[in-house]
Amino acid sequence: MRFDYRIVNVFTQAAGRLTGNPLCVFEDARGLDEAQMQALALQFNLSETTFILPSDGADARLRIFTPGYEMPFAGHPTLGSAHVLRSCRGLGDAVTLEMRAGIIPVRADGDHWELRANPATTRPPRATAAELAAALGLVISDMAGPALWVDTGSEQLIVPLANAGAVSRARVSHESLLQATADGPRAQAYVFASTGPETLVSRFFFSKSGSTLEDPATGSATANLGGWYLAQQAAVPLKRSISQGAQAGRPSTLQLRIDGERRVFVAGEVVELGRGYVEL
Repeated sequence: MRFDYRIVNVFTQAAGRLTGNPLCVFEDARGLDEAQMQALALQFNLSETTFILPSDGADARLRIFTPGYEMPFAGHPTLGSAHVLRSCRGLGDAVTLEMRAGIIPVRADGDHWELRANPATTRPPRATAAELAAALGLVISDMAGPALWVDTGSEQLIVPLANAGAVSRARVSHESLLQATADGPRAQAYVFASTGPETLVSRFFFSKSGSTLEDPATGSATANLGGWYLAQQAAVPLKRSISQGAQAGRPSTLQLRIDGERRVFVAGEVVELGRGYVEL
């Protein structure tokens, strides 16, 4: 059987086609079983690969796989898959996607896509600020405010830092991060700091195959950052433009918005790079 796919970049920066976070989207995954989906995600070896399927409750059902496991929700796969659906099925600028985390609505203005995240749950980490600082290769004075586990569909540790210099200096020890985040789903940390009234810089570290890697643009963590702000009783409405990916070699821009009803939105640009197919 032939299965068509598209390669897109999500959260691209300043209209750069080779910026942002790459994604492979299979346009129609009917006929693929779960093992084949996982194998294809490993074959492409991007941070995520998505598979579009029919849904009874939304415009499409979406399965999201990293090279090693399936995810209940992820930001750039949601936006990128909505972009592909609009193109290949003519669904227009409003798309609903069913995934393990629930039904996520997505809207577009041109190639600028925005998702509405699920309400967040939060909990404090067991690790102390000093332990987290050490795992990040930082000192206690680099920490700013409480770290929190936040879950809007994919739980991640959100760690505020004192300034952009601390974000840039972070050098993660894999073993230390494993220990510091042992109370979470996997070793990971999203660090951020303000660079202006409505701008931030961020980095996201995650474990893969016994080492720690860095993600160029993390929409799920941006949604969780919205949950972190709400847990701190931040004034709403709130907007933040987030720069991520410079150290990973893929500069990216993500937009966080919290409206007056305390709903969290994540947005960014999507660019299609190419199309192809595999035969199985």
